[in-house]
Amino acid sequence: MTARPSLIRSIPFWILLAGSLATAAVGAWLTVDKLAVMSTTLTAGTATPVDVYVGQVWAIVGGILIATGIVGLALTLVVAVVRSFVPVTDVEFIESLDWSAEDDALDDVAAEVDHTPEVAPQR
Repeated sequence: MTARPSLIRSIPFWILLAGSLATAAVGAWLTVDKLAVMSTTLTAGTATPVDVYVGQVWAIVGGILIATGIVGLALTLVVAVVRSFVPVTDVEFIESLDWSAEDDALDDVAAEVDHTPEVAPQR
């Protein structure tokens, strides 16, 4: 058994991977959607200032989300590579204890103890 769990069973690793993919996907959807709306309305001549100026800002936000997702994916790759260089250490298990020997010792101690009841101090 290894001291550290493998990367495949690491929950933070999978959260980083899934979050990065989701961020990049939302950014791509947002960018493509806003640019398509802007392109359609500008071509048709029905574009309003809100379509053009606000659409540009949303497209920029989408681009930022795409870049953030790419950085997260790069970090995921770096974590996987660094984890592959960490040596695996084996954990040695302690031998099973002989509980019968301990029970015999407790019986000997119990026989020597005076069984007169004592009054416990009040707290």
